Amino acid sequence: MATVTLAGVNKVYDNGYHAIHDLSLDIIDGEFLVLVGPSGCGKSTALRMIAGLETITSGEMKIGDRVVNDVEPKDRDIAMVFQNYALYPHMSVADNIGFALKLAKVPKEEIAARVQRAAEILELTTYLDRKPGQLSGGQRQRVAMGRAIVRQPAAFLMDEPLSNLDAKLRVQMRAEIAALQRSLGVTTFYVTHDQVEAMTMGDRVAVIKDGYLQQVDTPQNLYDRPVNVFVAAFIGSPSMNLFDGRLAVAGDSATVTLGSQTISLGAGVLAARPALRNYDGRNVVVGIRPEDFEDIEFAGDATGRTLTAPVKLIEALGSELMVHFSMDAPTVDSGDPDAPETQPVDGQANAVGRFNPRSRVRSGDTATIAVSTENLHFFDAESRLAIWS
Repeated sequence: MATVTLAGVNKVYDNGYHAIHDLSLDIIDGEFLVLVGPSGCGKSTALRMIAGLETITSGEMKIGDRVVNDVEPKDRDIAMVFQNYALYPHMSVADNIGFALKLAKVPKEEIAARVQRAAEILELTTYLDRKPGQLSGGQRQRVAMGRAIVRQPAAFLMDEPLSNLDAKLRVQMRAEIAALQRSLGVTTFYVTHDQVEAMTMGDRVAVIKDGYLQQVDTPQNLYDRPVNVFVAAFIGSPSMNLFDGRLAVAGDSATVTLGSQTISLGAGVLAARPALRNYDGRNVVVGIRPEDFEDIEFAGDATGRTLTAPVKLIEALGSELMVHFSMDAPTVDSGDPDAPETQPVDGQANAVGRFNPRSRVRSGDTATIAVSTENLHFFDAESRLAIWS
């Protein structure tokens, strides 16, 4: 096990494309760190540089105390788990798991012992004589994990290992991989575009966009205190609703106007974000997570913090209702190229709320919606950075 350190790492291709910009990241010994971002943001490039499959243009990379900028991939003491499993179809499960050990001329008895141990950990003992073509997708992924485990590396590198699995199996496998990593205690760098995977698996999550690192923190801190509009919208499903609002401050309280409607913020909001006082009379980006909208019937005292909006669509999920409604507040682009179109149609912007499943709101209604103002997020309209202190 070892710490993996990237210090000011850049990747510039021969055609001049700058894929990674001054990436500095410490993956501490035994940590499960997830790098997440939209398609084409540079996350797989970062992983491939750690693996030695891409050269580093500038900066320094260490595994443990050793600088590995010019070290061959086979000498970096890492094990990779790929998206497509990369198994040899003509070999048995046992031979696939132990192949790297065979190349390293490890004694046969030790190979057999390590393969057996990995198979027990991954519940593959009854499949050791089968070929990959006789296995399910989840079983193949376990074999790929077993091949990494037997090497006893300093670090695991995982490049979207669950993306080829169906939704139900993906949920099961992400729990299994997280539990396995914690039991082995191996430093792990995991790349995904799926923010749900990132939030449920990582000890810490690093968010990257266009080759620039945006924020590194625990999953809950990323959710509660995003540093900018992009992180706020990217982390969370459904995505945060983002509106252009106008702030007014009066003493210890404030209001924010969203389109034609105004809600009161109260003293607690200014106490938590004192820098908002500097935005009196100015436009700000207002972020509202879906769970911070609620049917007025289930919201208790919502005096001064309600909106009315026509309901366009309801998705009944059993445990909750996803209520899509329209507001005349201008929406704000999150900067995520994979995000759905959010621009207003006929002056009406789409928004989504997570309502109590017992709500009687129906499509076509004009709903009265309570807003949990203490949970609102505010960002500078120009810099798009979070407003705190």
